Amino acid sequence: MTANTENTTMSDNVQPDRNRWIALYVLCAGVLMIVLDVTVVNVALPTIQDDLGFSQSSLAWVVNAYLISFGGLLLLSGRFGDLIGRKTIFMAGLVLFVAASLLCGAAQSQGMLVAARFVQGIGGAMTSAVVLGMIVTMFPEPREQAKAIGVYGFVASAGGTIGLLAGGILTEAISWHWIFFINVPIGVATGVLAWRLIERDQGIGLREGADVPGALLVTASLMLGVYTIVQPAAEDGWGATTTLLLGALSTLLLIAFIAREATARTPLIPLRIFRSRNLSIANIVQPLLVAGMFGLFFMGALYMERVLGYEPLQIGFAFLPATLVMGTLSLRYAEALITRFGARTTLLPGLVLIAIGLALFTRTPVDGDYVQHILPSMLVMAMGIGVSFPALMTLAMSGASMEDAGLASGLVNTSAQVGGALGLAVLATLSTTRTDNLLAEGESNASALVSGYHLAFWIGTALVVASFLVAVFGLRREDAQAIAQPETEQMRGEPQSEAA
Repeated sequence: MTANTENTTMSDNVQPDRNRWIALYVLCAGVLMIVLDVTVVNVALPTIQDDLGFSQSSLAWVVNAYLISFGGLLLLSGRFGDLIGRKTIFMAGLVLFVAASLLCGAAQSQGMLVAARFVQGIGGAMTSAVVLGMIVTMFPEPREQAKAIGVYGFVASAGGTIGLLAGGILTEAISWHWIFFINVPIGVATGVLAWRLIERDQGIGLREGADVPGALLVTASLMLGVYTIVQPAAEDGWGATTTLLLGALSTLLLIAFIAREATARTPLIPLRIFRSRNLSIANIVQPLLVAGMFGLFFMGALYMERVLGYEPLQIGFAFLPATLVMGTLSLRYAEALITRFGARTTLLPGLVLIAIGLALFTRTPVDGDYVQHILPSMLVMAMGIGVSFPALMTLAMSGASMEDAGLASGLVNTSAQVGGALGLAVLATLSTTRTDNLLAEGESNASALVSGYHLAFWIGTALVVASFLVAVFGLRREDAQAIAQPETEQMRGEPQSEAA
């Protein structure tokens, strides 16, 4: 009788635990689909331009329409996950993303594709904004949480490089339409599994944050800010009148939003979340780091394409070793390092490795060799990313209560998105200016391009060094147990709303 009872108890414990981990992989599959979408589309842009007749300037809207809605709605989506339920927001976003992907794939005109990309960005924001919040409530125990965030960190950091490979294969083997159609079966399967494995959480209710003016202010500020970065700043320059005016307006809207939240009876985004020093500092480190990393992922890809003559598929395979290293460290070793040494101590050496990898990339010559000049830089940087991102995610979520987990998740995604858009705009602008100046002085095309890319790599290195300094002087010295403790304590005695 006792043995049977013990067996039953063990079985009851194992099955929910197994379901939680399956649910984690399902959530990450949804995130991977969204992360892949950005780089997959970048690879296919030349083919899309030829097929639909985009001009060079209008082609940018295939990317920008997505970035504006995605970056503008992440924070709002994360908070609404707390208010009405994170599973509700995740599932609604997934449905919207899949439907928009179907429209993108079926697009036969420029307007239809751009409009569908805007809607796709809304769905992507809703889906990805709440995932980290769902993870920390499903895995409140520090060791398990570190491991789960490691899985998420790998998907978030390595998904872009996987997209280069997938985009090359789909575009060359079938057509550009399939970079969108492929989302449909993946999204449907993810949705069905998520519906079955993740219990619906109730949320804290709209009455706790039904602040319509605040929602309008923050959405308008973020959308306008992202638009300013990806359009007038990238095309007209940072000193252009349009750029300065729109940037000032975006900043004023953000200030008005903060003032509103400080005085509202039921603020949409309670400012108390920023009382956590590690959460606040992590969201400063993140955009600096992501902006710097774009030096490798985008400028490195351009170097291989325009200087070395690589095809899209070759570029995807070139990034594959780095992806494998990131996956191994994120999935197998990041959790042990964070648990043993703490997230801050794990993060700092990773940032140093990323900076070294970017600095090594400044050695790439016009007639560069992959094994000698590219692979070592990628591997060093991949080692840094593999341990840095899980540690940074842990720190960014460490000060969030159960009620604010969705907000914290949306905040960390927003800081990464804005950092990426800002980094790409700055690096691309300065790199292009450097190249154009050298071409005017009579340099060869290849030499001028390489010099421009080297400038981008040096600036990226400087940004990562800045993120390291902010982390050193800003983050508190805590071990992993201490970092997760406030969150764990707040969850004790409360029913776990999102465990499967």
